[in-house]
Amino acid sequence: MRRRFVISFFLIVAAVSAIVSPLSAQRTAKPPLHGRHWMAVTGKPLAATAGAMMFTKGGNAIDAACAMLGAVTTMWDVLSWGGETQALIYHPGLKKVIGINALGVAPTGATAEFYRGKGYRYPPEFGPLAAVTPGTPGGLLTMLAEYGKLSLKDVLAPAIEMADGYAIEAQTANLIETNKARIKQWKYSKAVYLPHLGEKREAPEAGEVFVQKDLAVTLRKLVEAEQSALKAGKSRKEAIYAAYDRFYKGDIAQELVRGMQEEGGLFTLQDLANWKVKIEEPLSTNYKGVEVYKLQQWQQGPAMLEALNILENADLKAMGYNSARYLHTVYQAMSMAFADRDFYYGDPAFAKDQPMKGLLSKEYGKARYAQIDWTRSDTGIKPGDPYPFEGRANPLKAQLDAWTVLPASTNLPRSGQQDRLPPMETVDGRRQTVDSAFKEAFYAGTTSIQAADEEGWVISVTPSGGWPPAVIAGRTGVGLSQRMQAFNTAPEDGPFNVVEPGKRPRVTLTPTLAFRDGTPYIAFSVQGGDSQDQNLLQFLLNVTEFGMTPQEAVEAPNINSFQMRSSFGQHESRPGRMLAAESLPFYVRRDLLRMGYVLEFEERTSGPITAILFDRKHKTMWGAASNHGEDYGIGW
Repeated sequence: MRRRFVISFFLIVAAVSAIVSPLSAQRTAKPPLHGRHWMAVTGKPLAATAGAMMFTKGGNAIDAACAMLGAVTTMWDVLSWGGETQALIYHPGLKKVIGINALGVAPTGATAEFYRGKGYRYPPEFGPLAAVTPGTPGGLLTMLAEYGKLSLKDVLAPAIEMADGYAIEAQTANLIETNKARIKQWKYSKAVYLPHLGEKREAPEAGEVFVQKDLAVTLRKLVEAEQSALKAGKSRKEAIYAAYDRFYKGDIAQELVRGMQEEGGLFTLQDLANWKVKIEEPLSTNYKGVEVYKLQQWQQGPAMLEALNILENADLKAMGYNSARYLHTVYQAMSMAFADRDFYYGDPAFAKDQPMKGLLSKEYGKARYAQIDWTRSDTGIKPGDPYPFEGRANPLKAQLDAWTVLPASTNLPRSGQQDRLPPMETVDGRRQTVDSAFKEAFYAGTTSIQAADEEGWVISVTPSGGWPPAVIAGRTGVGLSQRMQAFNTAPEDGPFNVVEPGKRPRVTLTPTLAFRDGTPYIAFSVQGGDSQDQNLLQFLLNVTEFGMTPQEAVEAPNINSFQMRSSFGQHESRPGRMLAAESLPFYVRRDLLRMGYVLEFEERTSGPITAILFDRKHKTMWGAASNHGEDYGIGW
């Protein structure tokens, strides 16, 4: 009897072990991605495959990233070839981080007076007057020429094959169908986007082969320019720049401008010829031994650096992951950093005296931390004054004093708008909703790209612009960016971001590289408009403070604030409103509500984020992509 009991006991233990072990090993919805030689992660599975193809050809991480960029722009992964590209590259030979600024500029005639004369407080969200000059082609070609190994012919091969026809996925196909009424305003857009014009469904169906003949011709012209230059004895780099010149100064440029002006757009051949990609020094801060790099203040990335400087003064780990005090601390720090973004950021080429040294100083971060109200949600947070931390007086004090924050009580949904969003909770039990138009604009999407290889090259890219419904410029197949809407037309809405010809708008796009002990630690970025640096901040804290693996961190629930001014549409804000995951415990909700927050809930709130972490102990890489959206990675 005893022997039978012992045998039964061990059988039960074995059975339980068989059940428990797999569960404990699968704490994430997606498995972590491991690689020894290379890693490619981006917004679509087909595009990740394009990156993998470059590695199999002997290319490096830059080649792979450029191939993925070409693929996602061809797939309209919430961007097109006429959009913009921002990147951070770690150069293992130079042992330094390099910034790539391939954001287009406001065209000739795009003045504040021009837009105000048409009744705009901000340039429009859509249409020809929303377009900056194309930046993505120049960004791709510059990165490839300067830091890649393969030919343009190799790198563009997947994109060209896809332009000839690829099986379109539901996300993009349905986005086109939803926006078909606006698409029909533009001659060339209608011809590309709506192959079933006049039928009940005019957009492609999911799985249908989507053909872009004009774009295929344009991409082949770039390869032709490269190959002709090589035959003429030019070097690899010179040949790739010959393709650059054909896009911005040759027959492609001529058709871009002709088609754009036909639709009522502003930019000229001279605008394209004068525009250049900028290779620049990034900004950085050190958070508890982790050096974090962002691009300059023509995009929002430094706001994350400032938030880290503020949060460094708190013991976040002791507060507990996603406790009410932790979430309050993160929310208030983000609100302060983004208020500074809204007031002080803009194209540094047009404003040499921006106080970035003060904004990113540890002393300023400490002073901002001291301003946190620990008892309530502060809906009146204004930009701070960083100039004294640079040893000078604020030349914008009058404008700073006049800066206003729209009270949360008056910032309610606009009449006549259909609301499709989840309900929210208030402390008195009333139910409110966020108007869908505001939230759709706030999260205006993009994609993200991460790549790394065993040679030490690392790249993080956040391209965007030209998402459906985009104006397609003539017979180029190139959809144009809508980034003009990120400008304002009055200094009181942000003195450094007033529209001027040749100026870059302050955008949300924000790649990230983090280092430990002078070596790459994490490459990460995310899609989602003004939420990007909020999600990236919490991802980094998940890894560094709470010990999560990259896959755990990209899937982990976090919060979003709507307190900053949206970079899109009418640049509205929703002070005190917080998006949280449905899994947030009731006692945390209760405490946040008592502090005055208005809570909104969704099932998933993490991004989606893509990341590569470098495991120095094992000399391998960890890849990660959030468990929602279509982001995907491949490693070897």
